[in-house]
Amino acid sequence: MAPMALTIGFDLDMTLIDSRPGIRACYLALSERTGAYIDADLAVTRLGPPLADELVNWFPAEQVPAMADLYREMYPSIAVAASPAMAGAREAMDAVRAAGGRTMVVTAKYEPNAKLHLAHLGIEPDVVVGDLWAERKAQALREYGASVYVGDHTGDVRGARTAGALSVAVATGPCPADELRAAGADVVLDDLAAFPAWLAGYRDAPRA
Repeated sequence: MAPMALTIGFDLDMTLIDSRPGIRACYLALSERTGAYIDADLAVTRLGPPLADELVNWFPAEQVPAMADLYREMYPSIAVAASPAMAGAREAMDAVRAAGGRTMVVTAKYEPNAKLHLAHLGIEPDVVVGDLWAERKAQALREYGASVYVGDHTGDVRGARTAGALSVAVATGPCPADELRAAGADVVLDDLAAFPAWLAGYRDAPRA
């Protein structure tokens, strides 16, 4: 039987893209549109969990679904062009492909908007799955046979571990390296620039 192709998953926000400028602008626009106070600078320090988890801080719970819909409607024209790739993002994806592997993005972000970000930046994973957070990310990781999942949040660590995948964490998001290690990350890198060298060592290491 031929060995299964290497499949590596990546988170999106603060792993592959620096979405803080775009999300900040979108929250400010939502605040202006609705008249509600939103501390956009605070909101972008805690990216990772689903949108509703943030909106509940600024709107009554019964208004959150409608506000989430409005935010997602406004998002493409405000946030996509304003959000650059993280350092090393393209090189990390290229390294997986050079190794003969497949890449996938698994994110809590609304899937159509996630795809817009990736298309805008010219980053082309083989698979994109949105609307999954923390342990629920394991659904997609298992479905596509991902053996490694790369993310910046403790929720990403939980998703990888639930899927039985190796958790590679990058300390580029809201969670510092020590917190990622304490959550159970198998590997912690400063950023994705270190990923190609790590991947080369991972592939060369003997497997149990």
